[in-house]
Amino acid sequence: MTAEWSALIARIAIWALPVLVAVSFHEAAHGYVAKWLGDDTAEREGRLTLNPLAHIDPFGTILLPLILLMVGGVAFGYAKPVPVRFARLRHPRRDAALVALAGPAMNLLLALAATALLPLALVLPPWLSEWAQRTLQIMVFFNCVIAVFNMMPIPPLDGGRVAVAVLPLALARPLARVEPYGMMVILGLFFLLPMLSALGGLGLDPARVLIFEPSVRIASGLLALVGAA
Repeated sequence: MTAEWSALIARIAIWALPVLVAVSFHEAAHGYVAKWLGDDTAEREGRLTLNPLAHIDPFGTILLPLILLMVGGVAFGYAKPVPVRFARLRHPRRDAALVALAGPAMNLLLALAATALLPLALVLPPWLSEWAQRTLQIMVFFNCVIAVFNMMPIPPLDGGRVAVAVLPLALARPLARVEPYGMMVILGLFFLLPMLSALGGLGLDPARVLIFEPSVRIASGLLALVGAA
């Protein structure tokens, strides 16, 4: 086995669990809160579970993180969105915001839990301790990334749905109409804009400024609580 393949396998070994847990629990949180607020669609479709197998998206949960790791980048991914029928919520506008907030809130809770577990990793046998420490550190960082990314105010991201729910109707309606094109906006912002700016020598990197730098600051603050920053 070449050194490159060994390095890739090592990266997969420490990234796989954080990615799988972060994206699966994020979606499950939407489903649990939706049921609590009146919509049991996720439960009826077998998605009201913390079992990652119910939430895996072949591309977003497996191929995309793997491709990013293979090219030496930071893994990123997503799971299948949990189905929510907002009209079935008891207070559709307010509850839509609560359902949307549940996903990022779950990611922040996972980041806190991983931070709390880090000191315990130090007392594990040496052959396991290094892997556990690195995996938990990535768990903290990756959950911060998922939370920050999803809180961007662009529908259909969670932040966009929160904005639609809390803004005055005169502003909420135009923003809601963005949802069918939201993913194109995101792709343009994070992929097309950097490519075009590089051609012009500007070097714009919205993902670094809007997602990764805030995530690093949050993760570093959490890790500093246990002396692991």
